[in-house]
Amino acid sequence: MKAVAWHGKRDVRVDNVADPVIKEPTDVIVRITSSGICGSDLHLYELFGPFLGEGDVLGHEPMGIVQEVGGGVTEVRPGDRVVVPFNISCGTCFMCTKGLQSQCETTQMRETGMGASLFGYTKLYGQVPGGQAEYLRVPYGNTLPIKVPEGPPDDRFVYLSDVLPTAWQAVEYANIPAGGSVAVLGLGPIGDMCARIAMQRGAEKVFGIDLVPERLARATARGVQTFDLRELEGDLVEAIRDLTDGRGPDAVIDAVGMEAHGAPAARIAQGMTGFLPDALAAPVMRKAGIDRLHALRLAIDLVRRGGTISIIGVYAGMVDPLPMMTMFDKQLQLRMGQANVWRWVDDIMPLLTDEDPLGTESFATHRLPLDEAPHAYEMFQKKQDGAVKILLRP
Repeated sequence: MKAVAWHGKRDVRVDNVADPVIKEPTDVIVRITSSGICGSDLHLYELFGPFLGEGDVLGHEPMGIVQEVGGGVTEVRPGDRVVVPFNISCGTCFMCTKGLQSQCETTQMRETGMGASLFGYTKLYGQVPGGQAEYLRVPYGNTLPIKVPEGPPDDRFVYLSDVLPTAWQAVEYANIPAGGSVAVLGLGPIGDMCARIAMQRGAEKVFGIDLVPERLARATARGVQTFDLRELEGDLVEAIRDLTDGRGPDAVIDAVGMEAHGAPAARIAQGMTGFLPDALAAPVMRKAGIDRLHALRLAIDLVRRGGTISIIGVYAGMVDPLPMMTMFDKQLQLRMGQANVWRWVDDIMPLLTDEDPLGTESFATHRLPLDEAPHAYEMFQKKQDGAVKILLRP
C-alpha cells in the first residue's frame, strides 16, 4: 500500500509499504478514505527527528471503512464507516473509565514515561504506524473506532479523530462562565475550532489572536473579534482589557504551544538540536529542552485575575522558566493535557448530525491526493496558499 513516511527533517515521502494485517483477535483493518495533516505533524516534520525512524508512517487523524475484523470483534463489521481516535486506548482500564483515554494504562508508554500510545507519532508514543496511508491496523476494535453514519461527507466526521475533541476539551478546561469571555491565542485548526465551540457553547465575547491573514479572516467571518499581532502586539493586553471592563477575559486558550513566534534564544536552542546526532539530540530534548513561551506568557498577562488558562498547544521543554510569582499573585488556574477523544464523543456527535453549526464541511482549506503529501506538508509548514487545514485522500 501507499503511505506517508518520514525520511528526515522536512523530508516526507509517499512510499510503498507492506499492507497491515490482523495480529490480535480484536484488531480491525480500516481502508482510509480521509486523513488530516495536523499541526503536531509539523513538529515531526521540523523538530522531533531524534524520536523517529526512517520510514515511520505518519498521521493520526484518519477515518475510513472497516475492511477486515479479527475473530474477537463484535462491535464493528466490514463495511462500517468509522473514525479512528488519535490516542490508542483500550476503553476498559481505570484511566479510560475515568474519561482519561490519553492516559490509558493498557497502552501507556511506561518505558518512555509518556501517556497512551498514539498513531503515527514517534518512539515516545509507541512508534505505531499512522493513518496517512491507504490502510490502517486499529487495535481494540470493540472500543476504539467511532462508528459514524452513512450519508454526510467525510469532512463532517473526520475531525472527531483529533481536532474536535481537542478543541472541545480546551474549551471545557477553560471553564468559561455563562455569558463570559475567552481569548484564543493562535487561529490554526485547533484555535479556530476552539473559537467556534466557545461561541456555540454560549461565550459572549470570543477574541482571536494570530498574525496570519488567512487565519484571521476565517475567524472574523465566523463572528470572532480578531486581533492581528503584527499590528497590535505591544497594545494587545490593554486593547482586550478595554473590551472586558478593564479586567481581561475570563479565560485564555493557548492553542499555539511551542510554535509561538518570538523568544529568539529558545528558537535557536530548538534549532541547534537538529545538528546533533540522534543519540545526543534525543536526551538533550527530553532533559534540557527549551520552549518558546511567548504565547503562554501572553496568556498569563492577558487573563483576568482569578481566571483560567487552558493549554492545548503542544509544549515539549523540560526546563521552561515560568513567571510563578505572577501566576500565584493572579490566582490563576491552569489546565492542560492531551485530548481524551472518547470522553467528548457523545457531546460532539449531535453537532455533526444536524445543521453542522461548527462548519466542519467547509473547515478544510485543501483536499489533496495522498500522492501529494510532500507538497501538502511543505505548504502547511510555510503557510502558503492560505493553507489552514489539509485533508489527504488515499
